[in-house]
Amino acid sequence: MSPACAAAPRRASTGSPSTTTPPPSPTSGRRNEDYWDAGPSDLGDPFSHGTGLHLFTAAHDRLAAAGVRTPRLLYADASHTHLPADAAVVEDLPGDSLEELLIRDPQAAPEAMGRMRVLLETLHSRTGPRFGKVALVDEGGSSHGTSCEQRVVEGALRCVEEIAVRDARAAAGREAFEQAIHALAAEVRPRTRHTLIHGELGPDHVLLTSDGRPALIDIEGLMYFDVEQEYVFLQLRFGRHYDALHAPGLDEARMRLYRLSMHLGLVAGPLRLLDGDFPHPEGMRAIAESNLVRALELAGR
Repeated sequence: MSPACAAAPRRASTGSPSTTTPPPSPTSGRRNEDYWDAGPSDLGDPFSHGTGLHLFTAAHDRLAAAGVRTPRLLYADASHTHLPADAAVVEDLPGDSLEELLIRDPQAAPEAMGRMRVLLETLHSRTGPRFGKVALVDEGGSSHGTSCEQRVVEGALRCVEEIAVRDARAAAGREAFEQAIHALAAEVRPRTRHTLIHGELGPDHVLLTSDGRPALIDIEGLMYFDVEQEYVFLQLRFGRHYDALHAPGLDEARMRLYRLSMHLGLVAGPLRLLDGDFPHPEGMRAIAESNLVRALELAGR
């Protein structure tokens, strides 16, 4: 994720996987660069860019302990003994992603989404003592800040600041954005439960095993956080399939705040990429545009 804002996923779509083809991944293209990467990850920031062997192995081990399927880690080496870099070998799952299945075989969607719901129930039944990245919290560390909602508010306000200098409509709506963020935050009541979440869970981050079971990938961002953070992203990425995943008991105040924050992040992240040499600017512009329109609506503009 982008370190500057509360939610700027590395790969995102503007709609349902059954109707929208995701743009090229920002980790592809010339020189195999990771275009989202803005520098070293700050382990104390739950939303900092999630990459690296330590984050991966910690997330893998936590998911395995929780009984959540992910490709099995077969070998990991941080000593650079065999390669001039950190190395990991993981189980090969050659089947479709869930995204590909939902497009290719709509009749298989109910069973696949039912299995996905069971996986989420297992994942979200696990909690941590504090909010933050699993790699930090499970080793006794603590994140910056005092609460999940505080981190989201801070990130959303940074996003507003970023996009206001890049888009005239965002500049005109800056005060409305800031007022909406603070008003929504005021509705959120304190909470002590910190749920295990993937953090960036779309159907493209789920592979299917040979027997059709879902397995999570792109797991380095695994964290303990408010579960509503997961569900606003699920709603965006699963589109019309989301109803099969919706969980009872979600805090609607948090959903409203985190939804606005997510859309602001999906404006700021793509616009930031467009300042550089990202090789697929049309897709990024489309993501920024659709999310700016939605964020303005949510802010009452």
